Amino acid sequence: MIGRRDFLKISGSALAACSMGGVLEAFPFFRKKPNVIFILTDDLGWTELGCYGNKFNETPNIDKLASQGMLFSDAYAAAPVCSPTRASLMTGQYPARVGINDYLQPETGWHLPEDIVSLADIFKGAGYVTGMTGKWHLSGYVNQKVKYGPEGYGFDEVLISEKTGIAQGSYFYPYEKVDRNIKPVLGENEYLTDRLNYESIKFIERHKKHPFFFFKSHYSPHWVLRGKDEDVRYFEEKLKNGTYYDKANPELAAMLKVVDEGVGMIMDKLETLGISDRTVIVFASDNGGDEPLTSILPLRGGKSTLYEGGIRVPLIVKWPGTVQPGSECKTPTITPDFYATFSGITGANTIHSQHLDGVSIVPLLKGQTVDKRALYWHYAPQSGENPCGAIRLGHWKLMEFFETQEVELYDLANDIEESKNVANQYPEKVRELRDLLSEWRKDTGAVIPDRQSAINKDE
Repeated sequence: MIGRRDFLKISGSALAACSMGGVLEAFPFFRKKPNVIFILTDDLGWTELGCYGNKFNETPNIDKLASQGMLFSDAYAAAPVCSPTRASLMTGQYPARVGINDYLQPETGWHLPEDIVSLADIFKGAGYVTGMTGKWHLSGYVNQKVKYGPEGYGFDEVLISEKTGIAQGSYFYPYEKVDRNIKPVLGENEYLTDRLNYESIKFIERHKKHPFFFFKSHYSPHWVLRGKDEDVRYFEEKLKNGTYYDKANPELAAMLKVVDEGVGMIMDKLETLGISDRTVIVFASDNGGDEPLTSILPLRGGKSTLYEGGIRVPLIVKWPGTVQPGSECKTPTITPDFYATFSGITGANTIHSQHLDGVSIVPLLKGQTVDKRALYWHYAPQSGENPCGAIRLGHWKLMEFFETQEVELYDLANDIEESKNVANQYPEKVRELRDLLSEWRKDTGAVIPDRQSAINKDE
């Protein structure tokens, strides 16, 4: 297997050879490659956007993005919490294979493996400028003396990323729970999401003439919810004067409003610079919504569960010239698919041999059909509470609860709410899916946690 150092060495040599041979000057292959902007939100539920049917939150720019691209109805996060999904995005592997099966605690000694060929490495090796702003949550913080942050995994520029924590209510300057050293540029009462929006535009302006990959990783709308006062008041009045579904949350709506404004700023800037037609924009979430804070309906469960509410997420992809505007894809996809997709787009899959669990979704983006495949989940929270595995194959979804050995089987084609456990009615399907899940755990090295060990640790 080609490790990270060898991959970067090989790809660097290839770039040098192309440059010396005049390829970059004459009809540069790299200039044909699209810029990629990946916008990842934190804890944004499947039904939080207007284009997914929300009647309370206001997301006109994200809705516009969907009208210009493809909306995915059955997109899944690789985990029901943030760190495993982010690890999956960066590696193209299931979290179980990476060994990150829960969010990383501040004091953790574990982090994303240093020898992994990261998603940023893929772009960097293909001649892209790489940058990110916002949440990382794949290693410890400065006070834990970690060896690497995102800059150690292929990002040329790292902007407003955490040094001491992951926001959790620290959404206004000074950012005590993100990085105390960040100085405001938008005024003393600077709002964190506004700052991320600002830095995103500056990055695009700096690199408009060169292929770039930009990872815009929001801290919002992660709990503790805190929006700008004027926006919160607006949505509080809206709630008073209208009838909306249960748990409409003015604070969350206010936070999402600024995320949406950032999407609009990016789209406008790309148009102004004349590079919109060669820029891919992806909008997604790292896991489902936080059920106590918002409505997950019609889905069951929420963040930290493997029910649909915890893992089914919004996904929008705009790719001018490839994706038909206003299209919808109902084929299930999952987080590690992005790594395989971008490996193919950049050509990097020809020079690295890292195991990939995801598959390229380019055929789907072109409106083509693909073979049916199984998607897998393994959730092993450090608290030891409710460890669970799941598999979806076609319209069938099976969940296996490790502590009780109980299984639940759902027909998602007729029961997206997961209200009817039909395991007793389809024993052969249960056996088939449970066997596939068991074999997958063996392949990835997923370990079923020892409940008693977790209890002893807590005590």
